Amino acid sequence: MKKIILFLFLVLFFASCKSTSTAVSKKESKRENRNTVNNLVEKATANIGVKYKAGGTTKNGYDCSGLVFTTFESENIKLPRPSYEQAKVGKVIKVSDAQKGDLIFFKTNKSKQINHVGLITEVNSNEIKFVHSSTSKGVIISSTKEPYYQNSFVQINRIVE
Repeated sequence: MKKIILFLFLVLFFASCKSTSTAVSKKESKRENRNTVNNLVEKATANIGVKYKAGGTTKNGYDCSGLVFTTFESENIKLPRPSYEQAKVGKVIKVSDAQKGDLIFFKTNKSKQINHVGLITEVNSNEIKFVHSSTSKGVIISSTKEPYYQNSFVQINRIVE
Protein backbone atom coordinates (compact mmCIF):
# COMPACT_ATOMS: atom_id res chain seq x y z
CA MET A 1 0.00 0.00 0.00
CA LYS A 2 2.82 2.43 0.88
CA LYS A 3 4.43 1.74 -2.50
CA ILE A 4 1.18 2.59 -4.32
CA ILE A 5 0.76 5.84 -2.36
CA LEU A 6 4.40 6.75 -2.98
CA PHE A 7 3.98 5.92 -6.68
CA LEU A 8 0.84 8.10 -6.95
CA PHE A 9 2.56 10.93 -5.11
CA LEU A 10 5.54 10.79 -7.50
CA VAL A 11 3.26 10.70 -10.56
CA LEU A 12 1.30 13.70 -9.33
CA PHE A 13 4.47 15.52 -8.30
CA PHE A 14 6.19 15.07 -11.64
CA ALA A 15 3.00 15.86 -13.55
CA SER A 16 2.66 19.14 -11.67
CA CYS A 17 6.34 19.96 -12.17
CA LYS A 18 6.01 19.36 -15.88
CA SER A 19 3.01 21.67 -16.26
CA THR A 20 4.72 24.34 -14.16
CA SER A 21 7.83 24.24 -16.31
CA THR A 22 5.67 24.50 -19.44
CA ALA A 23 3.91 27.56 -18.01
CA VAL A 24 7.23 29.13 -17.10
CA SER A 25 8.69 28.45 -20.53
CA LYS A 26 5.62 29.93 -22.25
CA LYS A 27 5.96 33.04 -20.09
CA GLU A 28 9.70 33.22 -20.81
CA SER A 29 9.01 32.70 -24.51
CA LYS A 30 6.51 35.58 -24.55
CA ARG A 31 9.02 37.80 -22.74
CA GLU A 32 11.76 36.82 -25.20
CA ASN A 33 9.45 37.58 -28.13
CA ARG A 34 8.55 40.97 -26.61
CA ASN A 35 12.26 41.71 -26.27
CA THR A 36 12.84 40.62 -29.87
CA VAL A 37 10.04 42.89 -31.12
CA ASN A 38 11.40 45.84 -29.12
CA ASN A 39 14.90 45.19 -30.50
CA LEU A 40 13.55 45.05 -34.06
CA VAL A 41 11.70 48.35 -33.70
CA GLU A 42 14.74 49.97 -32.02
CA LYS A 43 17.08 48.76 -34.76
CA ALA A 44 14.80 49.94 -37.59
CA THR A 45 14.01 53.34 -36.06
CA ALA A 46 17.71 53.94 -35.37
CA ASN A 47 17.96 54.32 -39.15
CA ILE A 48 15.50 57.22 -39.41
CA GLY A 49 17.08 59.81 -41.67
CA VAL A 50 19.17 57.33 -43.68
CA LYS A 51 18.67 58.00 -47.39
CA TYR A 52 16.86 55.73 -49.82
CA LYS A 53 19.04 53.56 -52.02
CA ALA A 54 17.63 50.93 -54.41
CA GLY A 55 18.98 47.56 -53.31
CA GLY A 56 20.45 49.15 -50.18
CA THR A 57 20.98 47.20 -46.96
CA THR A 58 23.38 49.48 -45.03
CA LYS A 59 23.59 52.89 -43.35
CA ASN A 60 24.72 54.17 -46.78
CA GLY A 61 21.10 53.69 -47.88
CA TYR A 62 18.17 51.31 -47.64
CA ASP A 63 15.29 50.33 -49.83
CA CYS A 64 12.15 49.24 -47.98
CA SER A 65 12.78 45.50 -48.02
CA GLY A 66 16.48 46.01 -47.36
CA LEU A 67 15.64 47.84 -44.13
CA VAL A 68 13.31 45.02 -43.03
CA PHE A 69 15.74 42.29 -44.18
CA THR A 70 18.68 43.83 -42.28
CA THR A 71 16.58 44.61 -39.20
CA PHE A 72 15.34 41.02 -38.86
CA GLU A 73 18.80 39.63 -39.66
CA SER A 74 20.09 41.53 -36.58
CA GLU A 75 17.88 39.22 -34.48
CA ASN A 76 18.96 36.12 -36.46
CA ILE A 77 15.62 35.95 -38.26
CA LYS A 78 16.12 35.10 -41.92
CA LEU A 79 13.71 36.73 -44.35
CA PRO A 80 13.72 36.74 -48.14
CA ARG A 81 15.14 39.90 -49.68
CA PRO A 82 12.26 41.25 -51.88
CA SER A 83 9.10 42.63 -50.25
CA TYR A 84 6.76 40.42 -52.31
CA GLU A 85 8.64 37.37 -50.98
CA GLN A 86 8.66 38.74 -47.41
CA ALA A 87 4.86 38.93 -47.71
CA LYS A 88 4.78 35.12 -47.98
CA VAL A 89 6.50 34.61 -44.59
CA GLY A 90 4.78 34.38 -41.22
CA LYS A 91 1.05 34.53 -40.68
CA VAL A 92 -1.28 37.01 -42.39
CA ILE A 93 -3.39 38.65 -39.69
CA LYS A 94 -6.39 40.98 -39.53
CA VAL A 95 -5.74 44.71 -39.29
CA SER A 96 -7.57 44.70 -35.96
CA ASP A 97 -4.97 42.22 -34.61
CA ALA A 98 -1.93 44.24 -35.76
CA GLN A 99 0.83 44.75 -33.20
CA LYS A 100 4.17 46.46 -32.89
CA GLY A 101 6.73 44.33 -34.73
CA ASP A 102 4.40 43.05 -37.45
CA LEU A 103 5.17 43.73 -41.11
CA ILE A 104 2.80 45.84 -43.19
CA PHE A 105 2.66 45.46 -46.97
CA PHE A 106 1.52 47.68 -49.82
CA LYS A 107 1.05 47.76 -53.59
CA THR A 108 2.10 51.29 -54.48
CA ASN A 109 1.84 53.14 -57.80
CA LYS A 110 -0.78 50.70 -59.14
CA SER A 111 1.67 47.78 -58.88
CA LYS A 112 0.22 44.33 -59.62
CA GLN A 113 2.20 42.73 -56.79
CA ILE A 114 3.35 43.76 -53.32
CA ASN A 115 6.26 46.17 -53.73
CA HIS A 116 6.55 47.98 -50.39
CA VAL A 117 7.00 46.90 -46.77
CA GLY A 118 7.30 48.56 -43.37
CA LEU A 119 7.72 47.48 -39.75
CA ILE A 120 4.88 48.46 -37.42
CA THR A 121 6.08 50.66 -34.57
CA GLU A 122 2.76 51.63 -32.98
CA VAL A 123 -0.91 50.67 -33.16
CA ASN A 124 -3.76 52.90 -31.99
CA SER A 125 -7.49 52.34 -32.41
CA ASN A 126 -7.68 53.82 -35.92
CA GLU A 127 -4.06 54.22 -36.97
CA ILE A 128 -0.98 52.11 -37.55
CA LYS A 129 2.45 53.76 -37.62
CA PHE A 130 5.32 52.03 -39.38
CA VAL A 131 8.99 52.61 -40.14
CA HIS A 132 10.02 52.13 -43.76
CA SER A 133 12.30 53.48 -46.45
CA SER A 134 10.51 55.88 -48.76
CA THR A 135 12.00 56.60 -52.19
CA SER A 136 11.59 60.35 -51.66
CA LYS A 137 12.43 60.77 -47.95
CA GLY A 138 14.52 57.75 -46.95
CA VAL A 139 13.84 55.99 -43.65
CA ILE A 140 10.85 57.60 -41.95
CA ILE A 141 7.79 56.76 -39.88
CA SER A 142 4.49 56.96 -41.74
CA SER A 143 0.85 56.28 -40.89
CA THR A 144 -2.01 54.34 -42.39
CA LYS A 145 -4.02 57.54 -41.97
CA GLU A 146 -2.11 59.01 -44.90
CA PRO A 147 -4.26 58.58 -48.05
CA TYR A 148 -1.34 57.17 -50.07
CA TYR A 149 -0.93 54.26 -47.65
CA GLN A 150 -4.67 53.87 -47.03
CA ASN A 151 -5.20 53.34 -50.75
CA SER A 152 -2.28 50.96 -51.29
CA PHE A 153 -2.52 48.76 -48.16
CA VAL A 154 -2.56 44.99 -48.81
CA GLN A 155 -1.85 42.95 -45.67
CA ILE A 156 -0.14 42.57 -42.31
CA ASN A 157 2.06 39.59 -41.42
CA ARG A 158 3.21 38.42 -38.01
CA ILE A 159 6.73 37.02 -38.04
CA VAL A 160 7.45 37.02 -34.28
CA GLU A 161 4.56 35.37 -32.38
